[in-house]
Amino acid sequence: MSADDTHLLDDDRYTGSGESPALDNREAATIRKAIQSWRQGTLASTTSKLKPRAERYTTLGGVEVPDLVTPAEAQTNYLRDLGVPGEFPFTRGVQANMYRGRLWTMRQFAGFGTPKQTNERFRYLLKEGQTGLSTAFDFPTLMGYDSDSPRALGEVGMCGVAVDTLKDMEVLFDQIPLEQVTTSMTINGPAIVLLAFYVALADVRGISRAKIGGTIQNDCLKEFIAQHAWLVPPRPAMRMVCDMIEFCSKEVPRWNPVSISGYHIREAGSTAIQELAFTLYDGLEYVKWCVERGMNVDDFAPRLSFFFDVHNDFFEEICKFRAARRIWARQMKERFGAKKPESMKLRTHAQTAGVSLTAQQPYNNVARVALQAAAAVLGGTQSLHTNSLDETYALPTEESVMIALRTQQIVAYETGIPNTIDPLGGSYYVEWLTNKLEAEALDYIQKLDEMGGMVSAIELGYPQREIAASAYRFSREMETRERVMVGVNAFAAENGGNIPLLKIDEEIQRSKIAELSAFKASRDMARVHAALEVVRAAASSNQNLMPPIIDAAKAYCTQQEICDVLRDVFGTYTDPAEF
Repeated sequence: MSADDTHLLDDDRYTGSGESPALDNREAATIRKAIQSWRQGTLASTTSKLKPRAERYTTLGGVEVPDLVTPAEAQTNYLRDLGVPGEFPFTRGVQANMYRGRLWTMRQFAGFGTPKQTNERFRYLLKEGQTGLSTAFDFPTLMGYDSDSPRALGEVGMCGVAVDTLKDMEVLFDQIPLEQVTTSMTINGPAIVLLAFYVALADVRGISRAKIGGTIQNDCLKEFIAQHAWLVPPRPAMRMVCDMIEFCSKEVPRWNPVSISGYHIREAGSTAIQELAFTLYDGLEYVKWCVERGMNVDDFAPRLSFFFDVHNDFFEEICKFRAARRIWARQMKERFGAKKPESMKLRTHAQTAGVSLTAQQPYNNVARVALQAAAAVLGGTQSLHTNSLDETYALPTEESVMIALRTQQIVAYETGIPNTIDPLGGSYYVEWLTNKLEAEALDYIQKLDEMGGMVSAIELGYPQREIAASAYRFSREMETRERVMVGVNAFAAENGGNIPLLKIDEEIQRSKIAELSAFKASRDMARVHAALEVVRAAASSNQNLMPPIIDAAKAYCTQQEICDVLRDVFGTYTDPAEF
């Protein structure tokens, strides 16, 4: 766009690419009159013979869907609201050529049993065409406990891989070139410890910190809102997230130190609008805390990333991604004065909706996941995980995870969807729904501002109550069959769930405990104690926690030993009861 064209950005009538003006009032009135005539004539005649299937139509999130959207309803200032791909406000994509230049990163969540077993799955997936690793940790690891803790009984290696020490990390990434493959780690409360293990592993291998790339979820706010796997109370948890953002911006420039996650908010029962609003506001809260610490927004914002759910309502999900990019770009520019385009780009990973998978007729999940994957790509995601058909029962088998990976590859190489940028942009319905989601999300953002921010809102229990109410409404709609889920409350069939499942050997816990016990006995305990005291001193001061925790990792302190120091200094947290 030339300097002479910049006036178009401020022209509310402008919606074209430089050639066609927006609808003026006369044109809009003409269209509305024609549609009114159509409704009273052709549509009324058809409806008298073919009754509507429902009294009202809504998206899965409850947005009332009109029967027809015309240019009169979908008026959009093209350059202001859509623009071009790779430029503000990034509605049409964060990269100028999107998938024509590079496909999204294909990740399959992997993690079970021992680090050796998960390493074998990693290498298998890379061999079959996966382009990035995504690590699932078991529940004791997620909560900051070692495999030999009484709290870990029966859970070691069951829902993810058990990682207690730097030695486990060495085995987990054996024969995997950290400088060539990006790694995603799904962990939140103890994220600072697991990132320290990963950085320490690179140091031990002699790999420059500047060369390792990946993402750690590290979204403490969504834990307090939805998932509840926290380590310490909200305010010290925010301090640790800011420490990680600050450290990575200086030491690990290719690493995303937080993946601001709407996925678990949605899985807990939120609507698409709540997922959009609460997730973006979590991001704004992290930025606010870092700026208040004295960090320059353009020094760290380019490495913030997001993680969204992709649910069943095809168009609502596509529009959610488009609205998210636009809101984030404008908020970063207007609220924080970001100047770099990279600081305003919402880059996101997406995962198909686990909560949409059904135990009944599990092969139906293949179709659900395929449609959700297509929606994620049409929405412009940068990275994607497709769920396996058996994940409502157990961790996926090799066969089911291969079907899930092949689903992404079919979307990439056979559908033609990636061949043009933002193929649904300009659809009257898509632009209308994008605007609608944006407006309703901004209403939530205003309410959160009035509460003093997300930490204060969490302490008041506000997002938790909103999500619980939405989950209840959806449950009632399922019970009354206002919402249909194929194979569950409609089209049910007997004996539809007999599929092979991955079973984790409970012997893993005994062998892991024995291995950990021998490892602990072999350590230089004076070095261990000294390293933990340095962590304690840093936690008790304003010192950045990352360097001493990396040193503690290299001293072979365990995850729980480090987390126990943090719990001792910062305290623990119990969610306030809400009725």
